[in-house]
Amino acid sequence: MGWKSHGFRFKSGRKLRKGVREKGVRIRKALQTFEIGQYVHIDIEPAVHKGMPHPRFQGRTGRVIGQRGRAYLVEVRDGGKYKTLIVRPEHLKPQV
Repeated sequence: MGWKSHGFRFKSGRKLRKGVREKGVRIRKALQTFEIGQYVHIDIEPAVHKGMPHPRFQGRTGRVIGQRGRAYLVEVRDGGKYKTLIVRPEHLKPQV
């Protein structure tokens, strides 16, 4: 018997699950824009695999520090360090 793989979405089934009535992607989420310096929440959209941050960052809040194509550079604090994530807008929510 071989070793079990521990891929990108390993042990994240509960975090990346949607309800029956929430299936699919809202076009509004894909077209939203953010300003540099704006604070955003990372809310992973499981239906879109492109530009998805690692599930450990689900629910974190960060600051937009730049843009790279359609994606945004988001600075998130992880422990004592700041990490830069490249995240597409489908996986972000503006902080209110």
